Amino acid sequence: MSKPTNDCGCDRDSGDLISVDRAMELLLGAARPLRVTEAVDTISSLNRVLAASCISAVNVPPMDNSAMDGYALRVSDVGDADAGLPVSQRICAGDTADPLQPGTVARIFTGAPVPAGADAVIMQEQAEVTDDKVCFTNPATIGQNIRRSGEDVAVGDEILTVGTRLRGQEMGLAASIGLLGLEVYRKLKVGIFFTGDELSEPGQELAPGKIYDSNRFTLHGLLSALGCEIIDLGIVEDTLDATRTGLQAASDQADLVVTSGGVSVGEEDYVRIALEELGELTMWRIAMKPGKPLAFGHVGETPFIGLPGNPVSVFATFNLFATPFIKKMQGMANYLTAPIPVIAGFDWPREGNRQEYLRVKLEITTDGQRRAQAYPHQGSGVLTSTSWADGFIVVSIGETFKQGDLVNYLPFSEFR
Repeated sequence: MSKPTNDCGCDRDSGDLISVDRAMELLLGAARPLRVTEAVDTISSLNRVLAASCISAVNVPPMDNSAMDGYALRVSDVGDADAGLPVSQRICAGDTADPLQPGTVARIFTGAPVPAGADAVIMQEQAEVTDDKVCFTNPATIGQNIRRSGEDVAVGDEILTVGTRLRGQEMGLAASIGLLGLEVYRKLKVGIFFTGDELSEPGQELAPGKIYDSNRFTLHGLLSALGCEIIDLGIVEDTLDATRTGLQAASDQADLVVTSGGVSVGEEDYVRIALEELGELTMWRIAMKPGKPLAFGHVGETPFIGLPGNPVSVFATFNLFATPFIKKMQGMANYLTAPIPVIAGFDWPREGNRQEYLRVKLEITTDGQRRAQAYPHQGSGVLTSTSWADGFIVVSIGETFKQGDLVNYLPFSEFR
């Protein structure tokens, strides 16, 4: 792959910019977790955030059971490998087992309760059945192939803690201790709108000077993946009055307002001006690339995040800043993404005056190492790079590196 380039042609000086770390500190310091909770069915709890810990009232598994299809027995009864033992009962999953008669074995299947008196299960592949007796090709050891009661979860165990975002595996874990419903935080309501008279909706004929609005769809996908309730006000006309009206309408309905475009210094960039009129602008420009014009403030009591208009800048700033802010508002215990060291598969010789986030894809080398390859065009309008890549490489201010150096990688998957 060719050497990656920044082809947006817009790396002006970084005066008055605040650092990424300082911006994150300001942003997260202002995030106030929701305290409103509701009960939901466990089967419908995907992506919700737990508001109450889950304490088990049962053992999982509830009884000693077989990990294999085979034969339950007393190890002391096996004796001579050539001697067979008669089958005294057959136990399937869901059955109730009788105590094991001395000198016999029980035919048993995976998940079936181990009969009282048995202390091992030998898998059927290590058994030979002759007439009415079974002999074994391998010795048995006490506890072999038995899943003990409570070995996964014991009565009183806290299996899920407050602030856990529920995935399929957590839903299954809650169900495994018999929880039909869960206490979760209410879904975060996020009001969104988009500025730019050049924007057209997909499906419309593209008039001269117009572009399709990709940012609306990007934000819908990212917000939905975070389990948010979206209040979409659509495209707002590029006037101060319309922008002011859109901001007020969004803040009246939502817990958080997120916009795209209109936060720079152009004569037609009205979001920043309207925000200062209706509330307060806490921070504005960040020493990062892509995505310098990121605004944060409040409309009344409602927090506001103003993303840039360039498609890649929207994707980057949402993941890096809006995502942890939203996760903290949702009540999540872990809302920050930690970088992972990987090997650079390319050179980065230019010292930048802003912290850069390069779109990269990991490949596994022949010796099993993870190596990052960069998309060749790193401009803030190249949305293709975000679909091709699976993460960012973080390049600090003034940092350079060569192929083979260790670099910091942020996987896109960890932002969800």
